[in-house]
Amino acid sequence: MEIIKSFVEDIMNIYLSNPKLLLETIILMLLCILLKVYYPKFRGFMGEFWVKLELRKLPKDKYILLNDIMLKDENGTHQIDHLVLSEFGIFVIEMKNYYGLIKVKEFDNKWCQYLGKNKSYFINPIHQNYGHIKSLSNLLKIDDKYFISVICFSNQAKIGVKSSTLVTQVDYLIDEILKFRESIINSDIKELVNTVTLNNITDKDLRKQHVRDIHIKVNHEKELENNILCPKCGNELIEKNGKYGKFIGCSNYPKCRYIKK
Repeated sequence: MEIIKSFVEDIMNIYLSNPKLLLETIILMLLCILLKVYYPKFRGFMGEFWVKLELRKLPKDKYILLNDIMLKDENGTHQIDHLVLSEFGIFVIEMKNYYGLIKVKEFDNKWCQYLGKNKSYFINPIHQNYGHIKSLSNLLKIDDKYFISVICFSNQAKIGVKSSTLVTQVDYLIDEILKFRESIINSDIKELVNTVTLNNITDKDLRKQHVRDIHIKVNHEKELENNILCPKCGNELIEKNGKYGKFIGCSNYPKCRYIKK
């Protein structure tokens, strides 16, 4: 105890004799705290920024880019990260700024991010994008077969996903879009752009409510899981035996294929 007390006193004497050093230390500590709090948002912002830069490389006479679109329908609000409209299809791009190893099955309810021995789960972005596409399909009155779902991860992610849906990284995004060369949309692209733009929600309060609704939904799903109820259909979750051992799944299988992670 005396050693600790002496050490603290020595540190205090150093700072008291050097107020400038004390100020610099406080500033450094505040910067570290701010970085820890806002780093996820900063990463998200930079991820969106790099995707925008890449998409702007597309030929402007063939492709029209829209960013951060929010639409509302009978199922709620849909926030679309990036939308590219062209005669070759309408590309609906969901950006995920994760890093580490992403190794999952295409239609799992949740995808997993591996960071060394640690892992965390996030909502399957293919499911998210499907909701966006259905909303756009209804709005534009175009069959959803003309929409191309694109899940884009940061270049820091290692993707281990075998998927019929296009899953790629920022560096390869343009090349993947340019692979679609068949003209399939006869509608006036500029009219489609105008329709989306006119229906885009720009009100800041409504956009904040969208974020709050997502948090409420996530918390509700966790509550259902804790109560052993399926967050997808409300039926009971039960223990089952699978190929790789026991797992918790929905009792309403095969109508509901929910699996608790």
